[in-house]
Amino acid sequence: MHTDHLHTGTLYVVATPLGNLEDITLRAINTLKQSGAIACEDTRHASILLKHLNISGKKLISYHNYNEPRAIGQIVSLLEEGTDVSLITDAGTPVISDPGYALLHELHEHGLQVIPIPGPSALTTALSACPLPVNNFFFAGFLPHKKGRKSRLEYLAALQASFVLYESPYRIMKLLDELSIVLENAQIFIGREMTKIHEEYITGTIEEIRQRLADGKTRGEFVVIVHPSRKKTIKSEEKHADHH
Repeated sequence: MHTDHLHTGTLYVVATPLGNLEDITLRAINTLKQSGAIACEDTRHASILLKHLNISGKKLISYHNYNEPRAIGQIVSLLEEGTDVSLITDAGTPVISDPGYALLHELHEHGLQVIPIPGPSALTTALSACPLPVNNFFFAGFLPHKKGRKSRLEYLAALQASFVLYESPYRIMKLLDELSIVLENAQIFIGREMTKIHEEYITGTIEEIRQRLADGKTRGEFVVIVHPSRKKTIKSEEKHADHH
């Protein structure tokens, strides 16, 4: 049964900064101010952002992978009562490798309105600074932590296109080892601590990246862009690429 939008609230999917708190749009700030409630991964993390934006007195709903059914019920109730709700995550754009899909699916089933408020995303931030061909890419997000990593990487290698992974500081060296087995000639771009004080962008072969990270530079979350070809291929692709 579809709900009448005139008497229900709207869920706003609001992108928030990756690290630098200045990376927030005017529209995002106004949306957070006007929302009756804010659903967030971590209420403490959200409170820091809201304090920075001088937004106070908001009802905060904890919404993460471990309490989804209860939180979704709470959000649906607020929307049906006519309250606007903003969905944010700890950083970047919600639903991109963050909780949110189950909520959006439920709201679709209820006929409730969802409006995106675009902004920062680790995916597009890394792509925008990457010197490898990314006019065609596959976003794979996080690999499985243990079982299934090898088969997933073999699948991605077989695509013969650039692919993007998210990786933690605890598994980045392991990932490089795994990539050297399935794509030894790959060119790699890594973005870490993006928009923060120690942000760094590195491009090179798997071995070159490994050497650069060997001196303990494995703090922060990583975005890893993998291009399967040798450098010669990259140059020939660039010659034939359209210039935008």
